[in-house]
Amino acid sequence: MRRGVGLAAFDLQEQSKRSFAQLSSELSKAQVQNLHSQLDHFRTALAHFASTHRESIRNDPSFRYAFQQMCSSIGVDPLAGPKKGGWWAELLGLSDWQYELGVQIVDVCVSTRERNGGLIQISELVRLVSRLRGMADGGITEEDVIRSIKTLQPLGAGYQVVEIDGVKMVRSVVKALDEDQTVILGTAREQGGRVIEDDLILQNAWTRERARAALENMLLRDGMCWLDAQDEQTGRAYWVPSAMQWEI
Repeated sequence: MRRGVGLAAFDLQEQSKRSFAQLSSELSKAQVQNLHSQLDHFRTALAHFASTHRESIRNDPSFRYAFQQMCSSIGVDPLAGPKKGGWWAELLGLSDWQYELGVQIVDVCVSTRERNGGLIQISELVRLVSRLRGMADGGITEEDVIRSIKTLQPLGAGYQVVEIDGVKMVRSVVKALDEDQTVILGTAREQGGRVIEDDLILQNAWTRERARAALENMLLRDGMCWLDAQDEQTGRAYWVPSAMQWEI
């Protein structure tokens, strides 16, 4: 009798497991269907908002920034490009806008590379691109530029946003800044672009050999500075164009 009761209990337990598994499967399907329904409603609402405010998103930097922040908070990237942005990019018409901005960024970076060695302050880049677009009133923002530069990274041309002493700069050459160059750029910013060996020695406890080698590498190897061999104060000074203000 005990054996029969045990088998019956076993069968009941197995039946209960199958029933719970079936119930769980049905609940999962219902939850997935409900989720899809919610996502469809959500997408419809966002599409309506985007189509209604499309021109403001494209043309108003403040509105565009607020829209980006709203999308970021819910895990949506409307400016990721045609492949990553999908229907967002087509609905807003921002993919073409974003890549057009990327081409203009390349244009400015290439045209100024001989002068600044491939390193430009992002605020200066925004100013020059805005002028190129005929939008001197601030039609684009630093955030717009940073996003467009991200779309250029697959090209492998070295375009990257770097931060030096709290200042964002765009590097458009395939090479990394070493520690000494970073220090020199920081000093150049403080001095309006001008750097002399004595400043580097006094401020950083460098030897004269280290200071001269770092400056000469930036001058001859990297093309990131100019040499004034007739400086009125010291007779020899280096100028870093990326740390200078240009009125062009």
